[in-house]
Amino acid sequence: MSASYRFLVRFNGYPLSAVIAVLLHGFTLGFILYWNSSSSSNDLELVQPTIIKSLFIDENPLTRERIERQQAQLQRDQEQRERELQRQRDEEQQRIEEEQRQREAEAEKLRQRQLEQQRLLDEEERRRLLELQRQREREQEERRQRELAEQQRRRQQEEAESRRRQEEAAAATARTEYEVMQSGVALIQQYVQEVWSRPPSARNGMRAVLRINLLPTGEVTDVAIAESSGDPAFDRSAENAVYRAQPFSELEQMPIHVFNENFRTLTLIFQPEDLLN
Repeated sequence: MSASYRFLVRFNGYPLSAVIAVLLHGFTLGFILYWNSSSSSNDLELVQPTIIKSLFIDENPLTRERIERQQAQLQRDQEQRERELQRQRDEEQQRIEEEQRQREAEAEKLRQRQLEQQRLLDEEERRRLLELQRQREREQEERRQRELAEQQRRRQQEEAESRRRQEEAAAATARTEYEVMQSGVALIQQYVQEVWSRPPSARNGMRAVLRINLLPTGEVTDVAIAESSGDPAFDRSAENAVYRAQPFSELEQMPIHVFNENFRTLTLIFQPEDLLN
């Protein structure tokens, strides 16, 4: 009873009234039964024994109906209390489940907030790492660009120095080749003038331009008048002088490219200035 009472006190909103109602119904039921028993004893004293037995077997229908109604009422009350208790238990279970759902929802919200915070922290960390990576890449790219610029500057300096040396060497070679060419032309002119037989018609100021084809050995293969002096005898004497002066053996010592560029076909200006008239 104590456990049931504590159960009612814990889970019922009106335990005292329920207990009182049960006690009242029990008291009422006991009184009715006692009264019926007393009434039946008095009646039996007034009738014949056989009638008493008959009446005892055939109870008063009104009393039985009233008892049945009371029992039915008690049954309905009991069922009502059970339904009420069941409803209270269901409500309490729903309340507990609702509280559980709320706790779970709050726990889920908390977990989601924690996950969101962690995601934000992870995202911030990723951004920071990405920024560091980009900064390192920029620094590496800048360092690479500086190295490339330095390499290009050194290469340009080396190329400029190389070009300068090449130009100096080319200039020196050109000077040497020019000097060699000038020396060869002067030598040929000297040899031709030394063997030239002046015609009687030769005069100062006469000038003939000869085109001479030579071999690397200094031999002459052909002589042609590129520009006449106006005197056929003067022109023929110049051609004959070239043939007589060959071979120009000094040309054999000349670099072949200098010979090919300047002496393979040589234009010689024949203009003696030591004539007497």
